[in-house]
Amino acid sequence: MKDALIKLISTQNDGEDSESTELITRGKYGREKDGYIIEYDETEATGYAGSKTKIKAFDSGKKIAMERTGATQSSLIAELGIKHHCQYGTPYGDFMVGVNTKTIKQELGAQGGQLDFSYVIDINSSFVGDFRIFVNVTPTA
Repeated sequence: MKDALIKLISTQNDGEDSESTELITRGKYGREKDGYIIEYDETEATGYAGSKTKIKAFDSGKKIAMERTGATQSSLIAELGIKHHCQYGTPYGDFMVGVNTKTIKQELGAQGGQLDFSYVIDINSSFVGDFRIFVNVTPTA
């Protein structure tokens, strides 16, 4: 894993209101057997201070796995064509959510790159919101 500068923009829209959070932080970036890993510590700005997030972008370009550990824990899988049910932890409690992936655009390589994906979350088949995550990774070492 290499040290990296990570810029993450997370947008959510509940059908009425839209909210974006931007995080620029240092983290780690590296290659695994079947994809790329991005890791960073959460901050107060994201509302998840005390947690670490790991994003794995699979080589297929059709699947993203996000895991948050620490003060708040979550596991979310975004995969084109497959609805996943995942545990999603928030500072207000944990929820079992349905995740329907809309898009995945992956342009990651040895020198970093970009990851852009969007998905819809529901709870008990009731719409919660549209989410989009854009990540830019630049190795610094």
